[in-house]
Amino acid sequence: MMQIEALPAFTDNYIWMLLDVERRLCVAVDPGDAGPVQAWMDEHPDWRLTDILTTHHHHDHVGGVEQLKGRYGATVYGPASERIPGRDNALVDGQNIRILDHELQVIEVPGHTSGHIAYFHCNADEPWLLSGDTLFAAGCGRLFEGTPEQMFTSLQRLAALPPSTKVYCAHEYTLSNLRFARAVEPDNQAIAKRFEDVTQLRAVGRITLPSDLHTERATNPFLRSGEATVAAAATRHTSRQLDTPQAVFTALRAWKDSF
Repeated sequence: MMQIEALPAFTDNYIWMLLDVERRLCVAVDPGDAGPVQAWMDEHPDWRLTDILTTHHHHDHVGGVEQLKGRYGATVYGPASERIPGRDNALVDGQNIRILDHELQVIEVPGHTSGHIAYFHCNADEPWLLSGDTLFAAGCGRLFEGTPEQMFTSLQRLAALPPSTKVYCAHEYTLSNLRFARAVEPDNQAIAKRFEDVTQLRAVGRITLPSDLHTERATNPFLRSGEATVAAAATRHTSRQLDTPQAVFTALRAWKDSF
C-alpha cells in the first residue's frame, strides 16, 4: 500500500515522502533540505529510505540529496540533462522506473529549467503526478531557463493526463496563484469557490495539496489559454490581439511575473 506524505521545508516547499507502509520503505522527492527527512526518519527508526527522486537542479530541490544519500545509502534519480548531486540514474523522456514496486513514467517538461522532468504513476483507480515546479496548483513555474513555447508544450502534456490524476507539486503557492486566476477570470465560479476554500485552509495553516487535473483544467489559467474568456483577458492586458493559445499563455506568464 502506497501513501504520500508532505514534509514542509524552507518557507513554502514540500518534500513528498512516498511510503510503502507494509514493508516500511520510503522515498524522498526533491529534498532541498535534508533536515525534515532526517527528522522523519528519526521518528520512524524501523523505516528505510531506499530512493531519492529529483525533478530539476534548483538548490531548494536538491540541496539535501548528498547528505541523505550518504546517511541512508539511497539511490538517486534525476534528469539526464541537468547536474544533480549524487545522481545514480540519469532519466530521459518516456523512460519507466520502478519505485517501491510502482511503475513511474518519466515525462520531460522543460520550461522552469531546461531539463525539468515529472514522474507519472498511471493507475486506473488513482493516478498521480509529481510535477515539481512545472505545474502548480492554479499556476505554473517561472521560466528561468526555458521558453514560453517549451512551458506551454510541457503543460499541455501534463493536462492530457487523466482528469483524476492527483497533482503533487513542490510549493504552497495555491492562494497567491488563485488571486491571479481571479484577475484573469473574475466571473469563473469554480475559481471563486476554490479561492474561498483555499483561503479557509490557509487561515488554519493547512496544506492545499494535492490538487487534481480536473480541478486544474477548471481553475488554472495556464491550462485554460484556449478558453475565450482567458484569451480576452490576456488581450485586454497586453492591448494587442493574441491569435493562438500559445500566444495567450506567453502573455499570461509575463502578466503573472509582474502581478
